[in-house]
Amino acid sequence: MSPLLLSVLLSLVSAVAYAAAAIVQERVAASASGPRYAPLRSPAWWVSVLLNGLGATLHVVALAYGPLSLVQPLGALTIVFALPMAALFVGRRAGRRAWRGALMATVGLAGLLSLTNGSDAQSLADGERWMLAAGTTAVVAVLFTAAHLVGRSVLRSVILAAGAGVSFGMASVFTKSVAEEWTSAAPLAEWTGLLVLSALAVTGLLLSQASYRGAGLAAPLATVTVVNPVVAAAVGLTLFGESFRYGTAGTVAALACGAVAAGGLVQLTLDRMTIPPEALSVSDAGAPAGSGASSGVVSDGDAPRPEVGQRIDVGAVPGTRPYLEVEMRSRAVAGRP
Repeated sequence: MSPLLLSVLLSLVSAVAYAAAAIVQERVAASASGPRYAPLRSPAWWVSVLLNGLGATLHVVALAYGPLSLVQPLGALTIVFALPMAALFVGRRAGRRAWRGALMATVGLAGLLSLTNGSDAQSLADGERWMLAAGTTAVVAVLFTAAHLVGRSVLRSVILAAGAGVSFGMASVFTKSVAEEWTSAAPLAEWTGLLVLSALAVTGLLLSQASYRGAGLAAPLATVTVVNPVVAAAVGLTLFGESFRYGTAGTVAALACGAVAAGGLVQLTLDRMTIPPEALSVSDAGAPAGSGASSGVVSDGDAPRPEVGQRIDVGAVPGTRPYLEVEMRSRAVAGRP
């Protein structure tokens, strides 16, 4: 097997591992009532951690056999793999808008990454590292705060996913910097970079887990998938001397690809925010804003069948009775198409 073909194969398996990890994380978020960020007592969550680690390892190995311009765009297939895998294994079928948004995000991101031209190996100075670490901490803190100020659970999840993407993207930057400076003669010389890298990776993992609660699978996963490499590419363009291919034409094409990817994220967010009127229930209407009470609502093309973590409509029975009577119906019966 040629190195190029092996790189492609490893990249595809890496994308599948990331997709499987996201599906498990979303299922944990939908079914668990425990901690939002770190459900440490959930065995399934630890499985997702292992799958994320496997995906990252395969991605790094793929970069050793193939060019960055090939491996990075293939990583954007994570969201495309995740939707049919979710339909196959957990019965979560996505609607037309979700598919359209996922494809737009994937095509836009793949085009953007394919236009990025790598540079010779460079490393970051200590001052640049601390500046990036402080700036990343500030950005993630702002996103974290904003996520807890918005009222809609879907917007909160997308903002948390953006914070996770920033953390993962900067972790990639520090990985590249540490790899350039690391030597077997002094394996612990880069301990500060390794410490920052570990903190960013853990932060990204916790934020991504929290982003799946109340927003389904597609929108948070697509946000992380797009923001992660875009942040890394932005740092590469500004600090590592990378550039876009084909000069001005390549820059214009890259901006167009970025707009397509952003449009896909908007489509996915709107897909989760559009709640059919007949899906509203007394329990949803009475829940506090942003509490995730409507997390069981699925996209416009989802199958009308109960799912793990899907809530039950509770409505008052008309008429006067001397005792309390409550009618409970699943959403599949309560007027869902």
